[in-house]
Amino acid sequence: MISCIEGAIIFKGDRFIVIDTGGVGYKVFAPSEILRILPQLGERTRLWTHLHVREDSLELYGFLHYAEMDFFESLISVSGIGPKSAVGILGVAPLDSLKKAIAAGETVYLTKVSGVGRKTAEKIVLELKDKLGAGSVSEVAGAEIREEGDILEALTSMGYSIREVREALQHIPADVSGTEKRLGEALKILGRDKKRP
Repeated sequence: MISCIEGAIIFKGDRFIVIDTGGVGYKVFAPSEILRILPQLGERTRLWTHLHVREDSLELYGFLHYAEMDFFESLISVSGIGPKSAVGILGVAPLDSLKKAIAAGETVYLTKVSGVGRKTAEKIVLELKDKLGAGSVSEVAGAEIREEGDILEALTSMGYSIREVREALQHIPADVSGTEKRLGEALKILGRDKKRP
């Protein structure tokens, strides 16, 4: 099993990178957010990896942190969730938010991934809720997750990408509370970003 890989990035694609380690180029699939923040071509990186074995291929999936890889492996342990869906789920929200949402029984992040419908999302919640410490999520945290999910739902239905919405949510001042106020603030941020050249 290949647990991690370190080397120079020799190619960057939309869904994968190629890392040269010891003269061998390894194609490593990764969530879009990870691909976006990786170093430039020619620079070195180190990724935790999961080797996914199928009848007709071997695919390597890479993550910056062990916790991301561990969560990916939990996701693909759910019947009906393949590695591509798991990578998609990891690209929807920060890992901590995903874990809290699943522990709180919220499916809004999961259903934003192509190929993951309501029933599949509910299955993920059912199978992983206890593993992720459902009892550790307070009512306040659960309400915050629902609020963030409602804002995500509203803004993506207006045509904003998940990445744009995530970035806007991170820039909302901490003293702004309530779904409507936070939604309004997110729209202001998104409007300013669209005006920038």
